[in-house]
Amino acid sequence: MITPTLVFAIILAIVIADFAFERWLDYLNTTRWCDVLPEELRGIYDEKAYQKSQQYQRVNHRFGMITSTVSFVALLAMLWWGGFAWLDAWLRQFTENPIWLALLFFGVLAVASSIISLPFSIYDTFVIEARFGFNKTTPRTFVLDLLKGALLGAVVGGGLLALIVWIYLLSGAWFWLIAWGVVVVFSVFMTLFYSNLIVPLFNKQTPLAAGELRDAIERFAARAGFHLKNIYVIDGSRRSTKANAYFTGLGAKKRIVLYDSLIEKHTTDELVAVLAHEIGHYKKKHTLLGLLLGIVQTGITFFLLSLFLGEPVLTQALGVETHSFHMAVLAFGLIYAPVSLLTGIAMNIISRRNEFAADRFAADHFAAAPLMSALKRLSADNLSNLRPHPAVVFVHYSHPPLLQRLAALESSKK
Repeated sequence: MITPTLVFAIILAIVIADFAFERWLDYLNTTRWCDVLPEELRGIYDEKAYQKSQQYQRVNHRFGMITSTVSFVALLAMLWWGGFAWLDAWLRQFTENPIWLALLFFGVLAVASSIISLPFSIYDTFVIEARFGFNKTTPRTFVLDLLKGALLGAVVGGGLLALIVWIYLLSGAWFWLIAWGVVVVFSVFMTLFYSNLIVPLFNKQTPLAAGELRDAIERFAARAGFHLKNIYVIDGSRRSTKANAYFTGLGAKKRIVLYDSLIEKHTTDELVAVLAHEIGHYKKKHTLLGLLLGIVQTGITFFLLSLFLGEPVLTQALGVETHSFHMAVLAFGLIYAPVSLLTGIAMNIISRRNEFAADRFAADHFAAAPLMSALKRLSADNLSNLRPHPAVVFVHYSHPPLLQRLAALESSKK
C-alpha cells in the first residue's frame, strides 16, 4: 500500500539523487581541465586565452556549486520541516478559493526563490562576468530586467496557471486534454509572436540596414530558396559582450535575429555562414519538429499529471490533509524529475543531431570554412568549455561540442 510516508521518502530520495547526480556530472567536467593548451585546441585558443578560459570554467564551477547547494538545502529544509504545509495553512487564512490559493502559493514561492537567488545573480553579473570582460549590464538595466521579468511572470504565468486550475475544477476527467490544448495554443502563439511581443520589453530590435551584409544574406537566401525579409539586429551588447544569432517564428512570422556584438566581431562570410546554419534549421523543418515534440511532451506530462492529481496521498506526503491542486502539482513536479531528465536527454540527442544537419546544410549551400571560422571565434570569445566530459554532453548539451562540429565540417569539405 502506498502511504504518505512512502511518497515522502520517494520525494526525498529523488531530490537527493538529482542533486548528487548533477554534482557528479560537475566533477566529471573538472577531470577534463588542463593547465597546458591541448593540441586539439591550437588554432582556436592561444596560450593566454586558454588559461583565461580555464580560469573562467573554474570560477563558474565553484560558483555553481555554491548556488546549487543553497537551492538544494532550501528545498530539503522546506520538505523536512513542513515548510510547504505551513505556507498552505497560512494562505488559507486569507482565502479558500482554489484558484487564488494556487496563485498565492506559487507566487510566494517565486518571490522567496527570487530573494534567495538575487545576491547570487548580482555577484554573477557584476563580479564574475565583469571580471572576465563580459558584463555590460548597468545596475539600472539589471533592476529593470528584474522588475519586467517579475511582472511578465505574474501576468502571463499567473494567467495561464489560473486558467489551468479553472479547467481542472470544471472538466474532471477531460482536464489533461483541455489543458493540453490550451498550452498548445499558447505555445504556438508565443512561437509566432515572441519576437514581436516579449523581446521588445527587454531589447531593441532594428531591421538590418542596407549594405554589404544584408545584400550577401539576401543573395544566399534566394539561392537557397528561402524567402526572407525579416532580418533584425538586437542590441545584445547592452548586457554582455557575448554574441549569438537565432531563428524564430513560423511562416510569414519567421525572422532571423543577429546580435550586434556578433556583427562587430565577424566577417561578412562568417555571418552569412551562421545565417546559413539557421536557415538550415528551417529548411530541414527542425523548428517545426521541435515545436511538435514539445507539444507531445506537454501532452504526456499533462496526462501523467491527471493520473496523480486526484490522489490525496500526494498532498498528505507534504503534510497537508486538505487535498488541493497546487500541493498535488508541487508533489508531482518533484516526483516527475527523473522522467523530465530522461525526456530532456532525448530532446538533447535530437537537438545535437539537428545541429550537425544544419551545419552540413550551411557547408553544402554556402561554405564550410567560414562557418568553422565563425564557430571558433564565437567559442574563443565566449571562453566556452571546448573539452566537456562526454557524459555531461550526453545529458545536458543541446549543441555538439565545438571539436565534434569542426570534425564533421572538415569531413563535409572533403
